[in-house]
Amino acid sequence: MQRRTNFDRVEKAARRLPRVTVSTMYGAPALKLDGQLLACIATNKAAEPNTLVVRVDFFERDFRISSEPDVFYIKAHYVSYPCVLARLARIRDATLRELLESAWEHVSATMKRKATRRRRRT
Repeated sequence: MQRRTNFDRVEKAARRLPRVTVSTMYGAPALKLDGQLLACIATNKAAEPNTLVVRVDFFERDFRISSEPDVFYIKAHYVSYPCVLARLARIRDATLRELLESAWEHVSATMKRKATRRRRRT
């Protein structure tokens, strides 16, 4: 039940983001933007318990980790992916909202780029 309670906080922080739905990823609670992963509870055993995986670009990931290493981190499994790991027990609500807004912008931009490439090929 702990996992659900912690994710309730994530859901609340994302409440104002358009087109975001609550779903699952690998059996864990997740947020998706038009079906694309935005954030989810980490399921990889390398991640610490009570960790949220959030899609952001590599620059933002590095910035957040260097600015708040007690809150943000990365593990080898996730290094190749544009995401950051956030310790839910340590992240402030305002920071969580800001992080999810940034993830929304990142995922939205990625989806637009992919759609543009598909249109160019046809």
